[in-house]
Amino acid sequence: MNGFHGKYFSITDPEGVNTVIYRINETAKQLQNKYPRYTVERLVTSEEMQGNLTKRTYYVDYPEADGEDLVILSFTKQRVVVNMGFLKDDRVRISKRPIPVKFDTIYSEQPTEYKNFAYTPNLKRPITIIDPETTEEVSPILYLDENTNQVKGKCKLKPYKSYLSFEIRDRK
Repeated sequence: MNGFHGKYFSITDPEGVNTVIYRINETAKQLQNKYPRYTVERLVTSEEMQGNLTKRTYYVDYPEADGEDLVILSFTKQRVVVNMGFLKDDRVRISKRPIPVKFDTIYSEQPTEYKNFAYTPNLKRPITIIDPETTEEVSPILYLDENTNQVKGKCKLKPYKSYLSFEIRDRK
């Protein structure tokens, strides 16, 4: 039987706030010389309206026994608040000091811009690009790189539009 094998938790957002959460995955040590050390995976969510509030439930399928590191992004009209979280057992701990980040439009006169990345079929990527107006990820366009004979992805970005992009890196 296929189904959900994991944990879930809920966050209630006030009107005008949309929270999305990503799970941080560390690549197996033997593969880190070929792939990025960390990738991010957006958590599946469901929504329930409660008056002017939105209750969002996030699902973590097959959580690691030693816990899951999370990136929590809360979008408003002109800013995003970045928090770190940790899911262990049946508790989510969120950092006490959120990091407010303001974003501006990247000026470009070209009709499109592309960011290339190695494609992984499990949708785990080292860099994630988000449209802050919709809080949806920019979907990649897949292509075959003839030089490396690998499937890669490109993200098409519109000019005169803001995007939020983030990557998890070591502190080094």
